[in-house]
Amino acid sequence: METACAVARSGTELEAQFGASFDGVWLPPRDNIAPGSQLLAVRADSAGPRTFTTFHWGLIPPWAKDRKIGYRTINARAETVAEKPSFRAAFRQRRCLIPADGFDEWQATGSGKQPSFIARRDRQPFAFAGLWETWTDPASGERIDSTTIIVTDANAVVRPIHDRMPVILSPADDEVWLDPGLTRPEPLQALLTPCDPTPLMAYPV
Repeated sequence: METACAVARSGTELEAQFGASFDGVWLPPRDNIAPGSQLLAVRADSAGPRTFTTFHWGLIPPWAKDRKIGYRTINARAETVAEKPSFRAAFRQRRCLIPADGFDEWQATGSGKQPSFIARRDRQPFAFAGLWETWTDPASGERIDSTTIIVTDANAVVRPIHDRMPVILSPADDEVWLDPGLTRPEPLQALLTPCDPTPLMAYPV
């Protein structure tokens, strides 16, 4: 699954929506953010408030020998994220929110693949459930912060287009997902379900 997403908000809007500060970090609004690009994300730790940061999209675990694994870890499946070696440590300790105005999915047709854009009907942004890690290149010493988006079964809006979709968290769930003191997998796993389809719409692009 290679979801592309869009973020077309100003910094002021994003700060108000997610209660986080940019503190010198910024990416310009973009309407086609593909895997391998830089993603804007919100994270929190016990030392301070929520902050925005940027991550390479394609998670590189700390034990990886090289960065190529990131091509295979743009998504983490909700059903296995707590056990998979690439994700299980981040699932317990390094979670983030990935803001988006919407995302693209592709539907196979007789003439090729037809993209559709999925967004809220009221055009408000939402957050994907994400994980992050920091990897150090053993050859150069370069440090790379990277992320993955968790995916689950599609809801009624997305299912006609694709069988999977990103986990979209509600504002109430954002607080739980970012809680640095929460490390037990059970309450976290309970959040990784298809979101309510009622506020969403999909249209061909």
